[in-house]
Amino acid sequence: MATQQERVELHKTIWKIANDLRGSVDGWEFKAYVLGAIFYRYISENITNYLNRLQHQSGDTDFDYAELKDEEAEEAREMVVEEKGYFILPSQLFCNVVKECKAGKIDKLNERLSNIFLTIEESALGQPSEQDLKGLFSDFTVESSSLGKTVSKRNELLSKVLTSVNTMNLAEDIEDNSIDAFGDAYEFLMQMYAANAGKSGGEFFTPQAVSELLAMIASYNNPNIRSVYDPCCGSGSLLLKFAKTVGKKNPNLMYYGQEINPSTYNLCRINMFLHGINFSNFDIALGDTLKYPQHRDLEPFDAIVSNPPYSIAWAGEDDTVLAGDDRFTPAGVLAPKSKADLAFTMHMLKSLSETGTASIVEFPGVLYRGGAEQKIRKYLIHNNYIDTVIQLPANLFFGVGIATCIIVLKKSAKRDNSVLFIDASNMFKKEGNKNYLLNEHQDRILELYARREDVQYLSRLVKNDDILDNDCNLTVSSYVEQEDNREVINITEVNAKLRDLASKGNELNQKIDAIIKELGE
Repeated sequence: MATQQERVELHKTIWKIANDLRGSVDGWEFKAYVLGAIFYRYISENITNYLNRLQHQSGDTDFDYAELKDEEAEEAREMVVEEKGYFILPSQLFCNVVKECKAGKIDKLNERLSNIFLTIEESALGQPSEQDLKGLFSDFTVESSSLGKTVSKRNELLSKVLTSVNTMNLAEDIEDNSIDAFGDAYEFLMQMYAANAGKSGGEFFTPQAVSELLAMIASYNNPNIRSVYDPCCGSGSLLLKFAKTVGKKNPNLMYYGQEINPSTYNLCRINMFLHGINFSNFDIALGDTLKYPQHRDLEPFDAIVSNPPYSIAWAGEDDTVLAGDDRFTPAGVLAPKSKADLAFTMHMLKSLSETGTASIVEFPGVLYRGGAEQKIRKYLIHNNYIDTVIQLPANLFFGVGIATCIIVLKKSAKRDNSVLFIDASNMFKKEGNKNYLLNEHQDRILELYARREDVQYLSRLVKNDDILDNDCNLTVSSYVEQEDNREVINITEVNAKLRDLASKGNELNQKIDAIIKELGE
């Protein structure tokens, strides 16, 4: 486990690399090269440490896979692919390519890297890991003109990326502690680039504190979670919070996700590897979840966490297949074509196990808008599927200043026929132009969630029938009284101060008049 000081130093190094490389490629696009290099280093060190450990345990303590001849290494290919899902020859390891860069041998670095990435992917062909490796390096485009106008310039920059990543202190023993370091490097880079990318950054990154809160809620009081699912998984940050909590207790936990953006889909799979999730424990699919869901045959899932895109357009009732889809038909109406929020919610409800919990970040409009969305809310409330609604503080997400909320869904696992409303809108610490949830805020929200009772100004348990009578309105402010923090004004004291100021003003005017009179004489 990396210490806090080591983490700080790692972040400083990453920041320096980003600054050194700034200007050649747009920051948000350049993440593909930095993250791709980190991933290349990770899988190289992962396979090296794995084979070295096996040989050292057998008594050959001098063995170093990085120094082995490629021909000799071939003997281990089948075993390594079965265990790790991929194979890398010694000559193609990150450390050996960096040695060539340091020696100035970069004339054909672009070709060399292209060939290495291709052979790594090909090592999984016909294997269970094939889809997990396919296209992982596709965003690391070595021939991109944005790297330089000439091959020479591009190779110089590629060499700089590799040698810079090589300086990162990501620890030497991957199996023991560098999963945290590699994963932390990934998360820091994603946060840094998301912050600089503005609105588009939010598509790739959910703030860690929010991800942790969703994971805590979805896993609360459920020791038998075998699978976790995110139908809009982005770069995988929500899924991986389970790896740090539930996953530590259950090494067989399965992670399922789907992502529509090809680049983000690649980032998610890379993120899984960097956090030590073996290819056999995750299934990340590419595609439109609403139109082409890829995990229907694997449902139901024990836990669902998601931050779906806010109010995007979808085909809705115009698509005859969707109009008859059993994910959406139970509500009797489909989400509006201009706002797919509750379509994702209905999809997740269908995917959830009877004893599971889904915690979903939602745009606030879904809580009160009329029309089809009101009818869907009525269905959810009438069938007692909505467990909790949590109002989050504003300005938590990159590029989204508005206050979002969390909707918690359950099926048969609910304790009552009510909805718990939690007002966490004032639980944050402001730093710069962003608000942040601290650990104390997460703990307080989880405490309120667990207590499930009325707490003045913070939470209220409301019967479903009362919500139905209130036009199915789910806004927290409609049920939780806001504390009046305005300063009480004492009119008597204010008037006294005003009289005193007026008196002093008159005295000052008299002095000024006297001075003017003296100057005139």
